[in-house]
Amino acid sequence: MPNQKPVFISFYKALLFIIFTNVALVTSKSTIEPCSNSDSCNSLLGYTLYTDLKVAEVASLFQVDPISILTANAIDISYPDVENHILPAQLFIKIPILCSCVDGIRKSVSTNYKTRPQDTLSSIADSIYAGLVSADQIREANSIADPTVLDVGENLLVPLPCTCFNNTDNGLPAIYLSYVVKPVDTLAGIAASYSTTITDLMNVNAMGSSSVKAGDILAVPLSACASNFPKYASDRGLIVPNGSYAITASHCVQCSCGPGSLNLYCTPASLAVLFKHAM
Repeated sequence: MPNQKPVFISFYKALLFIIFTNVALVTSKSTIEPCSNSDSCNSLLGYTLYTDLKVAEVASLFQVDPISILTANAIDISYPDVENHILPAQLFIKIPILCSCVDGIRKSVSTNYKTRPQDTLSSIADSIYAGLVSADQIREANSIADPTVLDVGENLLVPLPCTCFNNTDNGLPAIYLSYVVKPVDTLAGIAASYSTTITDLMNVNAMGSSSVKAGDILAVPLSACASNFPKYASDRGLIVPNGSYAITASHCVQCSCGPGSLNLYCTPASLAVLFKHAM
């Protein structure tokens, strides 16, 4: 009998550990940007492919233009059938998205997912969307009463994290990447990878310390080139991250940023690009 109490306490501690560990996984930190109007802005998602996928398949997952994915990642688009180029599993890429103002905060609400056999909210959130959204966020966005029951072919709204902060960082043009922290990451390593500082990341994400944990979603400012197009031009708000390019002006102009300069450099788009979008 004298050993029963310690055993009970050990079991109780283990149970609490499991409960709080699971809660931490569901409620991972994400940067929130308050907003007060209905405008939208350009942002990026850091996405790790869960399997081999064609460029067009990745684009379909996020409802974006396949060409925009290639240009955001500085991938050549001049060769034939580029939308069917296969991207390998575990490849990390940037997905350009439109960041909206919804219920007073910035988020992307332009992505819908059609459920398949064997899908669960957790598998959709953790595997297919690589931790950019939680199962609870999908459940709440779609008012799902019983998360254990999903109909095949059901269209689910997938709310995704994004920030814009006026597309500036310390007064300079920037576009923000929503980055899911990996188990091996440190804040110093993330800062070095994206040519920013620990202090800047802490300020942008309102962090009290430099510690991060796997599953956190950080807003990472990427230096960018901003357009100086006239105010009446449809692409006057164009902003291109350093080291990438964009196809704009109804796919007639290609604008590049860097890597050696933060001045936007624009030329006529290649005939290959014009042909792809004329079809």
